[in-house]
Amino acid sequence: MDTSILSTHENSESELEKIEIGLLLKGLYDWCGYDFRNYAYHSIRRRIWHRVHAERLTSITGLLDKILHDSACLQRLIADFSINVTEMFRDPIFFKEFREKVVPLLRTYPSIRIWHAGCSTGEEVYSMAMLLHEEGLYEHTKLYATDINPNVLKTAKNGIFSLENMRKYTNNYIQAGGKRAFSDYYSVTKNGVKFDSFLSKNIVFAQHNLVSDRSFNTFHVILCRNVLIYFNKTLQKKVHELFYDSLGMFGILGLGDKETLYYTEMNDLYEEISRKQKLYKKMK
Repeated sequence: MDTSILSTHENSESELEKIEIGLLLKGLYDWCGYDFRNYAYHSIRRRIWHRVHAERLTSITGLLDKILHDSACLQRLIADFSINVTEMFRDPIFFKEFREKVVPLLRTYPSIRIWHAGCSTGEEVYSMAMLLHEEGLYEHTKLYATDINPNVLKTAKNGIFSLENMRKYTNNYIQAGGKRAFSDYYSVTKNGVKFDSFLSKNIVFAQHNLVSDRSFNTFHVILCRNVLIYFNKTLQKKVHELFYDSLGMFGILGLGDKETLYYTEMNDLYEEISRKQKLYKKMK
């Protein structure tokens, strides 16, 4: 076959795929209000094809038809789009630097509000509760843990996690500067590891969509780690504006190790607290 004809055919297939993906995402938004249209294209494309194959379909258009008429399939697709990678004291040096550089700032406030945006199943929220407890700050702190996915929020509220992960979580806790035995915070049950209820007493779990929902409070700290990497530049800008508007003056923003404020319009509005651990203080 003529290579020019083959190239034209491949380009046509690629354009057709983009049209199908655009129709799927618009249909999803129009039908139930979930807006994934500004997620990073290659990431969303990969997740769509995963669901096409999992549903034993042959096309993206077929998936659109199914989600519009099958609510269970719709929920499975939304779950595919939800990023649920987390662990206790994930990137432990981040928590160590938070303890050393941010906690002294938090001691100056009579009460503290922290927002974990995109909290997934809640492991990092419980980690923060432990850290603040050890620093004597948890009693006057309110942690707001939000995610777009209601199913992961149920797991987070239950506070029950797999026993298999405890060895890794213990190592993370030690590297993060933990001051007690990690096992002091949980008990083993037939369903897994149950974290002590006092850790969740000051946590508010709620559904929140970074794409479409507005600010709901003023915070001293906002943590959103390795979520923005799944958004395109337009959506990243929108979310950064949301975080800026939601932070009080001198509030702290914590990002993931693959994210940065550099090369964004927000860079000059913050002071860098930790370049490597992506901790920033709002200064303007």
